[in-house]
Amino acid sequence: MPEAVDILLLHAHTFTMEGEGVGYLADGAVAIRKDRIVDVGPTATLQERYVAGETIDASHHALLPGLIDAHMHTPLAVLRGVAQDIAHWMQKGLAPYTRHLHREAALAGVWLNVLEALKAGSTTMGDYAAPIEGWAEIFAAVGVRAVLTPTINALPSRGMASWRIGDLYPLDEAIGEQNIRAAMEFANQWHGAENGRITVMYGPQAADMLTRDQLLHIKRLAAADGLMIHMHVAQGEREIDQMLKRYGKRTPAFLEQIGYLDDQLLAVHLTEATDEEAIQIAASGARMVLCSGSIGLIDGIVPPAVVFRSAGGPVALGSDQAAGNNCNNIFNEMKLTALFNKIKYRDPTVMPAWEALRMATIEGAQALGMADEIGSLRPGKKADLILVDLNALNLTPVLTEPIRNIVPNLVYAASGREVDLVMVDGRILVRNGRVLGVDEEAVREEAQLRAQEVAEAVERDPVHLDMALLQAMEEGKL
Repeated sequence: MPEAVDILLLHAHTFTMEGEGVGYLADGAVAIRKDRIVDVGPTATLQERYVAGETIDASHHALLPGLIDAHMHTPLAVLRGVAQDIAHWMQKGLAPYTRHLHREAALAGVWLNVLEALKAGSTTMGDYAAPIEGWAEIFAAVGVRAVLTPTINALPSRGMASWRIGDLYPLDEAIGEQNIRAAMEFANQWHGAENGRITVMYGPQAADMLTRDQLLHIKRLAAADGLMIHMHVAQGEREIDQMLKRYGKRTPAFLEQIGYLDDQLLAVHLTEATDEEAIQIAASGARMVLCSGSIGLIDGIVPPAVVFRSAGGPVALGSDQAAGNNCNNIFNEMKLTALFNKIKYRDPTVMPAWEALRMATIEGAQALGMADEIGSLRPGKKADLILVDLNALNLTPVLTEPIRNIVPNLVYAASGREVDLVMVDGRILVRNGRVLGVDEEAVREEAQLRAQEVAEAVERDPVHLDMALLQAMEEGKL
């Protein structure tokens, strides 16, 4: 007698990501009951074993674990495209806008980015933002898996826009303590919410943006609560300059001194880390998030992810913030990661497509400390998966012998628009490329309205006269 399951996906080019490679099954199937994967195997076998409430014919599709976007700043989606092609992108591009980013605009950005990422196959989103009312509720409402990190810093409320480049930041300890308390309250409310679908990390924004005592306080809190620390590390010349002026040490050496280098740390960017520092951080047990598109655009740098992985550290991919990176799409990050590293090392064998795909799935799950639950298609794991239409013109032809071309085409040719179906916790969130239960047009219209409000406020603020892109505007280049 066949066993009952809720959903049975059949006849897919299935990539389980189990083992050391991509775990390919030519005519694969996945059985799902409630929020878990029950079985994975050949279609003929699972058809005999199970009867399903819904059977999905996945012929001509790639069946993959849901993609993991480990580092995002979703509120900044309403500032898409204002901070690239310039030096000092944060002070001279982004900061004049963020000082006017009111709550409604921030929430409109969250909605916009969550839908954008979801439709491109991201099922787990590691968001990093101020814990404003309504932020977490959006992830809960849409149904995605979220690792939410409330930003903790001690920066004065008016931000960076008016600071002189090269000066030591003013730090306001009272603001730092206020942000620590807000993060604690948020973690108490949301960690493990939605049947474990929403989890929380502590997020000191960077070592240069809090006092030493406050960094140590956060470390103690994270250890006591069993939470990871999600933190920008060596994220640019600005940070390194601040650390040398404040402590006489580069960021990695300082973090080692205060006990931050261990398996509790999720280190984002490592933009300015040397190979030796990357090895040091990886050897400590810390994990890395690589945001190739963002760092390539705003810094023109390829971070040392190859060295980090060679030293045994897991690396996740992140899309970072749309203000500088322009999109939140892990297909984009896979391609750029493979491409940039090949160029950096002048070697076409570096960072092959299958490694980029593993970083977007199982290795990303390892970096987040979630590999027991997500990142591959295995019985017992959460039913987070996607179907990608291989009949799309840019993914055609599909060849399986003598060389299988599906993974290279997914990494180098896919745009994310080929994603037909997205499932999280066994619940279908996207079908036929449309997000279920959400008015996409209303989200788009709200984002446009709120973005325009912010832009008008920036135009009224004299600080905008120091923005780096004004000259390009005046010369008709934008």
